Amino acid sequence: MRNICFLGIGLMGSPMVARLLDAGFSLTLWNRTADKAQPFAGRARIASSPTQAVAEADVVITMLENGAAVERVLYQSNAIADLSPGALVIDMSSVDPATARRHGARVAEVGGCYLDAPVSGGTRGAQAGTLSIMSGGSDQDFDQAAAVFQAMGKATHIGPVGSGQLAKLANQAIVGITIGAVSEALLLAAKGGARPEKVREALLGGFAESQILEQHGERMLERDFEPGAPARIQLKDLGMVLDEARLAGLTLPLSQRVFEQYRALLASGHGEVDHSGLLLELERLNSVQLNPGATDHSSPTDLDQEKH
Repeated sequence: MRNICFLGIGLMGSPMVARLLDAGFSLTLWNRTADKAQPFAGRARIASSPTQAVAEADVVITMLENGAAVERVLYQSNAIADLSPGALVIDMSSVDPATARRHGARVAEVGGCYLDAPVSGGTRGAQAGTLSIMSGGSDQDFDQAAAVFQAMGKATHIGPVGSGQLAKLANQAIVGITIGAVSEALLLAAKGGARPEKVREALLGGFAESQILEQHGERMLERDFEPGAPARIQLKDLGMVLDEARLAGLTLPLSQRVFEQYRALLASGHGEVDHSGLLLELERLNSVQLNPGATDHSSPTDLDQEKH
């Protein structure tokens, strides 16, 4: 694990790179918007292209917005052709399981190893090194990545290639649905005359306790929707949940309903707010505000704004 190539220095990639550097790894970085890699110029090498970044790397980590971005950066650019024999590719982006399997086969064709390893925990988890890492691939490849994963969080070996992405879809279904439930519960309590901050406090001591209620419930009450995980990414992931469900012959009505709510949120111009900002769509539907006394940190942004 002498040299790590890290592709994608965005909201999540930046703190993950910092954790790897703090752990003593040698890194080569590339980002489509080069300025985002510059804060690390004194501690890591900055590559001018994915091909240059991949060359001579023992480990290649991708943390890009979606499967299409991974396809462009690593495969359509043919950077994968410069992968060193036996090098390990770890895709920590959220892509659909079929794409992960296809990419795993491509890496094997050029003599490399592959893990799909999406994460959960948001920017807070990335900064603290407490990400939940869900990995698919062989036992040997997973063991090879142990030290790298340890620098960023706790890794669980889910199963063969593609399994990590399936676990991430399960995670995103639970996260999206729970954000919706917390939004509705707090708004219901507030509309009825209860103090929503006290309702949250009480619920944190019972069966409804969750990180969503704790962290995102606090965001909702403080109206702090600066993105840790943008709503447009939650929409993308829920779309993949529904696509995978259709392939499996399943109907997931809760995921479908929350997907529609996030789609309406984006249509209102809130693609870049944190995914806890689903509350904004619920407020719009009801013409009320959860906590009118709090300063609203959300604002409509360009839905086409580039993350990387």
